[in-house]
Amino acid sequence: METNKAIAALAALAAASRLEVYRLLVRAGPEGMSAGRIAEATNTPPSSLSFHLKELAHAGLVTSRQESRFVIYSANYPTMNELLGFLTENCCQGEPCAVVPASECTTCGDK
Repeated sequence: METNKAIAALAALAAASRLEVYRLLVRAGPEGMSAGRIAEATNTPPSSLSFHLKELAHAGLVTSRQESRFVIYSANYPTMNELLGFLTENCCQGEPCAVVPASECTTCGDK
């Protein structure tokens, strides 16, 4: 993933409302959700939701498709995976990362 594309995706997710919508769509899976159902689930007014969905779509994080009279929105998993790969590309200096049990993790907090 190019740096500018990663910045656009991270900027789109940097608003609480958009992050909530995006996480909802990730949980919904590939079948996605209609705008009306997203608005209900997030208690977001339709005009605001339209703006947030446009921002997420512009960043490549969501896709939309027409089904009958509804527009269905879905998380764009390939872009999400590209972003995760970009963020972890240099993890552990290129070596496979060791899985640290939560009980041994010093940065995990009290779990």
